[in-house]
This record gives sequence, structure tokens and C-alpha cells, in this order.
Amino acid sequence: MADPAFDWHLPPFLKASVGLHGVALAALLASPQSWGLVLTAIVGNHIAIGAAAILPRCAWLGPNVARLPGSKAGGELLCLTFDDGPDPTVTPAVLDLLAAAGALATFFCIGERAERHAALVAEIRARGHGVENHSYSHPNGFALRAPAGLKREILLAQEAIERSGGGKPRFFRAPAGIKNPWLAPVLAEAGLSLVSWTRRGFDTVTADAPRVASRLTRGLSSGDILLLHDGSSALSSTGRPVVLEALPLVLEEMSRRGLRSVPLHAALARGEK
Repeated sequence: MADPAFDWHLPPFLKASVGLHGVALAALLASPQSWGLVLTAIVGNHIAIGAAAILPRCAWLGPNVARLPGSKAGGELLCLTFDDGPDPTVTPAVLDLLAAAGALATFFCIGERAERHAALVAEIRARGHGVENHSYSHPNGFALRAPAGLKREILLAQEAIERSGGGKPRFFRAPAGIKNPWLAPVLAEAGLSLVSWTRRGFDTVTADAPRVASRLTRGLSSGDILLLHDGSSALSSTGRPVVLEALPLVLEEMSRRGLRSVPLHAALARGEK
């Protein structure tokens, strides 16, 4: 049974979309010659739905945490998050950098990788970090799936992460941040909240560590959710994963501004993890 806190209701944008389709059908039945206007309205609505799906921080299709609420940020808190791991080479190095800075983070893990590196998942959690759901196989066409396909990816990842010692995830991040209208009710049934980010470093495609860090620290403030990758990181000119060169720069700037990173499950606690 789903957690009552996750009862799902059709969001206003989708309610309006349903209403528009009803009005369009009625208009077409009453005045068949208006088909051109009706078609324009329907196509425009579907373009808007598509835009809402591909904009990671958009909440038109359902609740979406893109930054911490002011009441949770406390003037000094933000959340570092890492996607696409765990990676047996990069993740331990990320953990050591975080430990040296006294920072705690959230790792959105791919279920398949969690199964292959279960000891590493357990270590992430043992060090006080959060381990959350980033789908089971990170399919490129995740957002093109029907509800059954979304549910399978999400629940398989839940089971894989929990079996690997990561605890039961509370949060989900969609592959590439792309959603569809079916995702919110599937997440509600699974007891998960959708999380995106405030800003990202694009460290999977940018090999320049200062540039990656600058994207994350420009305008940095409490409540921010920052996105880096401990899996799929680009390689810098030195041949190292760029995340390992950018992260120290981000941590240094956080320290300079008096900001500290906590896991999402601590910042948005509904109880103990």
C-alpha cells in the first residue's frame, strides 16, 4: 500500500489539458468546420506537455523537488548529488573527497550497477550518505515508456538498491531528468518523490574542471541541489574523471561561503532513514 503522504492528484496543468480536450471535442461536434482551430489548440497543448517533460525542473506534470524549501535550507544547507554510479574507481575517490571536507551527499544509483558493486553501495550508506533511485538500467527511452515500463524500472531499482545495503530509497531522479505524464502517479504508488536539481555541472560532456565547477558555484546559495556524476564522468586533460578535479573546487567554494552539504533524506526528512 502506498504511503498516504504520496496520495496523487492530477496536477492543475494536466487538469487543464484534460479540460481542453473535452472542450475541443464539444466544439468539433457542435461546429465541424472549426476543426482547424481545434487541431491547433490540441497540437499546442501537446507541445506544452512535451516541453514540461523535457525540462528537468518543471513541475507541471507533478511534484518535483528542484531545490530545498527555505524552511529546510536553514541559511547554510545545500545538497550535493551524484548520478549514474556506483563506479568502482570513481565513487571511492568521491567518498574520500567528501570525507576530507566533512560533507555528506546523495548518490542516485543505477540498480544494475548497485547489484554489481553491492559492497560499495553499503559503504556509501555506512559513511552517512544517501542512496537513492536512478532507475534500474538508465534506459535512454525511459520517458517514452508506458506506466508498466516505468514501474518496472523503478521497482527493480528499489529492490536492487535495498538488497545491496543502500536502504530503501525515498527519492527518484529520472534518467536525464526527462519525465512523462505517467511518472508522478507511478512514483506516488512506490512512495517516492521526484528530485531534479537547481544547477548541474555537465561533467559528463565537459572536460574542463574549472568550467564544471563554475556552473555549479555561480550564484551558489543555501537550498541549492547540485548535480555531478560519479558514473559516466568525462575525462579531463590529465586523463582523470573530471568530477574528481571539479569537486574539490566546489567544496572549497562552499566552505568559503559558509555552506555545507547534507543528504536529501536529512534535509527533507519525514523520519529517520
